[in-house]
Amino acid sequence: MTFIILVLARLLQYYSYALIIYILMSWIPSARETSIGVFLAKVCEPYLEVFRRVIPPIGMLDISPIVAIFVLNLAGMGIQQLGMWFI
Repeated sequence: MTFIILVLARLLQYYSYALIIYILMSWIPSARETSIGVFLAKVCEPYLEVFRRVIPPIGMLDISPIVAIFVLNLAGMGIQQLGMWFI
């Protein structure tokens, strides 16, 4: 059981890295049109879309990715705490 929890926590960590890379790619012109950008869009956009529906942009600033990463990190910490119960 502990192995599954550790793998799940690691996957959430990798997903948060993918989100950060995807967000940083928006600063580089035409970076999202590359094969990596298209792949990250398919992986990251469904998760980010949930937060974009709830959190409106502030002017031209979209803060929903920040909240999405924060929620993902909270989930990772919760899973790690759950893993402590099984040790």
